[in-house]
Amino acid sequence: MNGSCVLRRSLVSIALLSAASLLIALALTLSEGECGDLGFVKGADISFLEQVEDSGGVYTENGRQRELLDILEDHGFNLVRLRIWHSPADGYCDLESTLRMADRAKQKGLGLLLDIHYSDTWADPGRQNKPESWRGVAGDALADSVRSYTGEVMAALKARGALPDMVQIGNEVICGLLWDDGRVCGPYDAPAHWEMLGKLIAAAVSGVRDGVGSADSVEIMIHIDRGGDNRGCRWFFDGLLAQGIDFDLIGLSFYPWWHGTLDDLQSNLADLALRYGRDIVVVETAYPWTLGWHDDEHNVVGLPGQLHPGYAATVEGQRAFLTDLMNTVAAAREDRGRGVCYWAPDWISAPRKGSAWENMTLFDFAGEVLHSIEAFDSTYAGGGRRAAERQEEVPVK
Repeated sequence: MNGSCVLRRSLVSIALLSAASLLIALALTLSEGECGDLGFVKGADISFLEQVEDSGGVYTENGRQRELLDILEDHGFNLVRLRIWHSPADGYCDLESTLRMADRAKQKGLGLLLDIHYSDTWADPGRQNKPESWRGVAGDALADSVRSYTGEVMAALKARGALPDMVQIGNEVICGLLWDDGRVCGPYDAPAHWEMLGKLIAAAVSGVRDGVGSADSVEIMIHIDRGGDNRGCRWFFDGLLAQGIDFDLIGLSFYPWWHGTLDDLQSNLADLALRYGRDIVVVETAYPWTLGWHDDEHNVVGLPGQLHPGYAATVEGQRAFLTDLMNTVAAAREDRGRGVCYWAPDWISAPRKGSAWENMTLFDFAGEVLHSIEAFDSTYAGGGRRAAERQEEVPVK
């Protein structure tokens, strides 16, 4: 099933109906549910949550301790994203941990995006290492392992009543996955490697289908990192589609210090929407609310030169950036902008574990929710660039 929303595709036809017929047609279209229950995705990757909680971290709102998921849901979030690693050394983000977290999300009525890394640790444009248990596996045997593992993960989630709404086949796979078999950048940009990448992704898609029932609806996402890089996006998706891969959603990362400006993103979304005819989710983003720090961990973003022009490293600047980002995605051509997912809003510095993301969470250094979270209260939240001029700063230690 392509991730398109029937309601959006029907607007032109509906406009030609009589007023009475319009109401009937609109009611029927909404009841079909082909947009899913999420509408515009407002998501949060909360894969650090168990680790933060186990390390003594707490979240508060108006000084009162609250469950993180309750805070997110009360501020408009409708989906959580969870990464899963094959056999992580510390046990976090393995299958059992993912099952627990998926349970928590589904019990709150939230949607779920499962991000399968196909690695024991971080997989991104600079590293796509095979799980240790697959180190000597290659070719068709590797594809078989991918299909079997994916099916087992999906079946386990289905058995718990926590089936994902969306599944990512790999994480930021601009250069492929499961290197070097499925590697496609630089000297690996060759037909044999693209063919193998296609075989691995097709095996993963088959694994998703193996683990769910025929009546289940799970959308397949392919996620790369190039939010503001149209040339890079075209190169990758043209190459992937040449392998006959069937998928529903394009996922992009957009961090302005790596991926350009909001104008770059807007131009890229416009082209991708028309070129590929698929819905697009900015599935990773974040912005700092301060350039200060609280613990001894080196922060990923800490220099003024890393900021997007026009958006200060303040709570208001963070809110303005998120508001403008969501409006940019929502305004994509052909209504293909499906939503935005904030990466690691929960990764606060805890008493027994520091954070390299502490100044880019949606919570201050004491764990109190920031009012920048209000950008998610409505898809079209207002504020925008003009709000950034207020320069409200939260005190830091």
